[in-house]
Amino acid sequence: MSFWQKFKRAVVPPNDKSADGRDQWPSRTAFLLASLGGAVGQGNIIRYPSQVFNNVGLQWFIPYLIAIVILAIPILILEISIGVAYRGGTVVAFNNVHRRMKGVGVGSMLISATVVPYFAIILVWICIYFRHSFTSPLPWTGDTEGFYYNSVLRQVDPTPGSYTGTGSVETYMTYPDVSLIGESVGWSAFVWVCVWLCMANGVGLTGRAVYVTMALPIVMTIVLIGRCVSLENAGRGIKFYFATWNGDKLADGQIWQTATGQVFFSTGVAFGYYISYASYNAKWSNAVQDSVILVVSNCLFETIAAFAVFGVVGYLNILPSNTPRLGSFEIGFLTYPAAIVAMPGANFWAVLFFLTLLLLGISSTYPMLDVVVTFIMDRWPKLPRLAVTTSLVIVAFLISLMYCTRAGYYILDGVDRWINNMTLVFVAWTECSFSTSLYRWRDVFSQVGRPAYWVFNFGYFGGMILGVAVGQAVSAPAGAGVGFGIFIVCTAASVLIAKTPDAPAARFFNKNAITRKIWYLAFYSGNQLRRDLNAIVATGKNWRIPTFWSFLLRFISAPILAIVYSFGYPEFHTLRYDPPYIFGFILAHIVILAVLSALVVPRYLDVFVPPERRSDGEKSVAPNVTENLVDAEVMGEVERGSSRSGSEKEKETGEQNLVK
Repeated sequence: MSFWQKFKRAVVPPNDKSADGRDQWPSRTAFLLASLGGAVGQGNIIRYPSQVFNNVGLQWFIPYLIAIVILAIPILILEISIGVAYRGGTVVAFNNVHRRMKGVGVGSMLISATVVPYFAIILVWICIYFRHSFTSPLPWTGDTEGFYYNSVLRQVDPTPGSYTGTGSVETYMTYPDVSLIGESVGWSAFVWVCVWLCMANGVGLTGRAVYVTMALPIVMTIVLIGRCVSLENAGRGIKFYFATWNGDKLADGQIWQTATGQVFFSTGVAFGYYISYASYNAKWSNAVQDSVILVVSNCLFETIAAFAVFGVVGYLNILPSNTPRLGSFEIGFLTYPAAIVAMPGANFWAVLFFLTLLLLGISSTYPMLDVVVTFIMDRWPKLPRLAVTTSLVIVAFLISLMYCTRAGYYILDGVDRWINNMTLVFVAWTECSFSTSLYRWRDVFSQVGRPAYWVFNFGYFGGMILGVAVGQAVSAPAGAGVGFGIFIVCTAASVLIAKTPDAPAARFFNKNAITRKIWYLAFYSGNQLRRDLNAIVATGKNWRIPTFWSFLLRFISAPILAIVYSFGYPEFHTLRYDPPYIFGFILAHIVILAVLSALVVPRYLDVFVPPERRSDGEKSVAPNVTENLVDAEVMGEVERGSSRSGSEKEKETGEQNLVK
């Protein structure tokens, strides 16, 4: 082997293969770092501190930690488990849960495809700051706002719109200059080349790239924390962050909504990259433990990294009394740069800070594009991966050009607001509610009958939808009353009309006919999904999905997400005169319609599923019989040290099962 061949093999290693022929991560660490890179980004360093500052006080951690337990961890367990168990990207995985859920997979993919072009533009702004960090004195010295708005964004103020006296739109906001910014276009091309280099050859190359794009920024962040907490009066800001108690804020719903949103968006659920990346794991990987590691690592990173920002807050004497609110872009492009100017060795710290943001941003960009790559490779596996990746990078670059204009910031804000505040939440809500309602529904039909099933689920979904609608239109107590009222009435009616199950229920619910009916109507689908996934992901010493997991998803996580989703419509009503916000609102609902279309007419989305796997979501009627049991038995034999190959044992076990 020549030197260049050895060099190429070291830099761009061939992808490992699983037993089923699917590409596989070179190590568990590579998977964890790549997945963590998707979650950990600029938002952990600049968005999280802004949310904490606006709700400052130690009481912030009460709703924050609750949201981690009831939202982030349960949803991530679902995503990683189905990725591992069903060996496919978002569309294939959710089609395996139920054929009417393939739209949820399409929705996740479209979210990533929509976000990644404008997310890369934030990296363009960082690159511009990074370039200027080598100039002494730093060019934003004395005028951080002017430099940001005039030299980086180069935005031109729009002409305001207006409403009539009756509340209808009189004139729409107009943008006089939408020309391209040459420097932004150039840096955008650079960013996309970096993204391409990190993912062009599949998980083998990505597994190497993450050690630079993820591990290096962690070290650099630690250095930044050390410098910022050593600034003069930094202790004042740190005390503000970690030694102040404002218990009265817990009575305000705003802090609960903000903490829930931060945890939800920070962990990156519903973007689809956890499912895609997990599908490249070994089939028997420890999915539950991986999920907990990822969520806890992400939350620890942003909690610790915030000490750097609050050191700067204390240094610059930024307090709620003189600064009512801080936005994430303000912290990243105004507050931090203002503090860096006053530091000895300002250029060094500017280079370090913006390089850290750049690497973190790149590590969050290519996982989103990998969601689309995985979808295409699942559907058309004979296509060369390099050509697919290159084509997608070029398309993403071309789409991102609209954000490289003088109106780009406004377009970005318009799209980001609704994709994050509505579509992302909606897709996560469908993950929680649909997977625990539709999974193996024929088993439920066989035990309680179709009418009872439909009545119960009308109460479940109708209670959430009508409850939040009334809550927004009238009041929160009225909405809660309507929601719980519909659910209770429909539950009682469904129990009355349900036939008596002839299969046993869980121990507590197996006492009489009524409790068995309740079990099959309310809990069977989610619990059976847990059992079937555990047969794959909980083999050997792997962590098991806990019993209460499905209850959390269906009856706690889903209603909370429905409430969070409902806040988007009143907000749009106040911004309906602004074209970028209208564009973002329409784009968000196109994705939502894609999700719902599969629920109503699933065959129309079959084109997105490999032909040989379209029937995977069709489950035979077999109440309480665990799927994948044969595979689990094979794995058990492997772990007991049998000398025969796994494929031979699987074949033998399958033959025995057919004989039985």
